[in-house]
Amino acid sequence: QPEQIIIRPLAAPAQVKQRHWGLLFSFLVMMVLPLGTATWYLYTKAADQYASVLGFTVRSEDVSSASDLLGGLGASLGGSTSRDADILYEFVLSSDIVSKIDAQLDLNSQYSIHHANDPLLSYDPAGTIEDLTAFWRRMVRVSYDAGSGLMELRVLAFRPEDAQAIASAILEESTTTINDLSAIAREDATRYAQQDLDFAFDRVKSTREALTTFRLANEIVDPNADIQAKMGLLNTLQAQQAEALIEFDLISDTARESDPRLDLARRRIDVIDARITEERQKFGAGGRGAGGENYATTIADFERLTIEREFAELGYATALSTLDAAKAEANRQSRYLAAYIKPTLAQKSEFPQRLIILGVIGLFAFLIWAILSLVYYSLRDRR
Repeated sequence: QPEQIIIRPLAAPAQVKQRHWGLLFSFLVMMVLPLGTATWYLYTKAADQYASVLGFTVRSEDVSSASDLLGGLGASLGGSTSRDADILYEFVLSSDIVSKIDAQLDLNSQYSIHHANDPLLSYDPAGTIEDLTAFWRRMVRVSYDAGSGLMELRVLAFRPEDAQAIASAILEESTTTINDLSAIAREDATRYAQQDLDFAFDRVKSTREALTTFRLANEIVDPNADIQAKMGLLNTLQAQQAEALIEFDLISDTARESDPRLDLARRRIDVIDARITEERQKFGAGGRGAGGENYATTIADFERLTIEREFAELGYATALSTLDAAKAEANRQSRYLAAYIKPTLAQKSEFPQRLIILGVIGLFAFLIWAILSLVYYSLRDRR
């Protein structure tokens, strides 16, 4: 007998159930409603924003100078253009530049011009400087390539001329900052050289004053000249002593002991010997100079002061040369801001990018709805 085939009844037609309506309702609430609200706000409330593009880089002009041929300093000013660009990047996003440009252009009024109609994408005029800085970072986008040092800014505003004015103010303030950094670098390069020069000048001044005081106290201008004079007197006395001895020998050969010429010759020799002894004693330990001091000590003090003065003058000349070289090095290694894109004036509004914003909102809304739906069905199937 053939086997009987049991045919089950056909499935009933699919019907829309309550969970399907809930899924549709959740899609409308989580996907359609946010996307529709964002579309309505962006195309009816959001104010147009205009962009001004600015591009610049920090350059360093390093030209060889004659100081390199003479030795120079050899070292750079400290810091580099890449570090300056890093500093400038932080400065453009800081509250400092916001305060300066706000004082010039009244950013509070420019950014809050559409606040009544567009409270989400415009600035609240009642905000603080911190709020203004946070909004500034939304309106000023900075692209910085640390490798090449190129920095490009996109400045947004609700009017094209305002965007261009803000970009020009950023360029001006950035230029001022770079000039200040260059001035600080030049000051650092020459400050220590100037301090050494001031110290050397004071040292020369004090040594010359000490030498002048010594001359006044000892009533002598140049001990070397005084020594030459005394040595000349001593040489003259010694020559006269030799003549007197010769004369005495000649008289003693022909005259008798009672001859008064012999006595006169002896007395002349004795006087010359006494004078020679007195002059020689002036050069010894017991000798006294014009000021009453020991003559040998006076000469030693004068030589010491002279050496100190010469050494101080040499140090002053070296310090002066070092300062000149430092100034030349600082002047020839100047930094400046080179703008390769001047602040542009927009002819049409490109922001806010409504289609991109709607696409992002729709994508995230759909992902959230899909994930929550999958979670719901997963929990339902588990039961």
